[in-house]
Amino acid sequence: MVETTVQKMTTSHGVIAVEMTRSTGPDVVMIHGNSSCRDVFRSQLSSDLGQSYRLISFDLPGHGQSSDAFEKSRTYPLPGLADATLELLEKLNINKPVLLGWSLGGHVAIEVASRGVDLRGLFLTGSPPVGADISQGFRGSLLNGLASNGPFTREQAAKFAQNVFGSASKPEFEEAALRTDGTFRSILFSPNRVGEKSDQRAVVGSTVVPTAVANGADDPVVNLDYVDGVRYSNLWKGVCFRIAESGHAPFLQKAQEFNSLLRQYLQDI
Repeated sequence: MVETTVQKMTTSHGVIAVEMTRSTGPDVVMIHGNSSCRDVFRSQLSSDLGQSYRLISFDLPGHGQSSDAFEKSRTYPLPGLADATLELLEKLNINKPVLLGWSLGGHVAIEVASRGVDLRGLFLTGSPPVGADISQGFRGSLLNGLASNGPFTREQAAKFAQNVFGSASKPEFEEAALRTDGTFRSILFSPNRVGEKSDQRAVVGSTVVPTAVANGADDPVVNLDYVDGVRYSNLWKGVCFRIAESGHAPFLQKAQEFNSLLRQYLQDI
């Protein structure tokens, strides 16, 4: 078992809980999704990848063991989450990392990339790079509206976790959904704030950063045909991978296959 350390860093956005492996290898920063927490990446943090790379995962403001945002209207829109991520990386003295983003975390990673930050790589899973029409990248209304819902009841948290993680859902993921700041989703998806993000389709279509895309073949949330049809300027191996027999969280549902792809990517770049 690879050992990790946990610390809390005070930023202008909130107190952020960070976990990392002890390796001195290149940095891989993993960013979780909406109403989740850093523990979703346990199958990566505990794998032998952590012996060769310093794997870093953190709870976004309003999630997990991090505090709620100090100024919610500033932090919870997508650009604010990117700002919080960049401030955390600066405080940790992390330079030129690989950003691995899942679902909302992938959109945060793309937002960071849009700032011209020096990145070693960009690895996206469950995160369709969308332009002005966000709906193109998704199937239906984002988990029947749950993804943008206000405070969750326990029943809603359980339904959210089941829809997102499928057979890999665990009680702690339900607790993570229930813990998430009740104002987070409504601010993130508020009509007057959602348009503040960059044109993410344009970002991946112009960046020089090596970009990998690996999704679950049975993802119930993402429109995979849309993802495959996006023009990527530097797509790893020239293909968007679909991991068989997995849904929105392939890094959990098919961890061995996902980790193998991630290892290949990290070695290549």
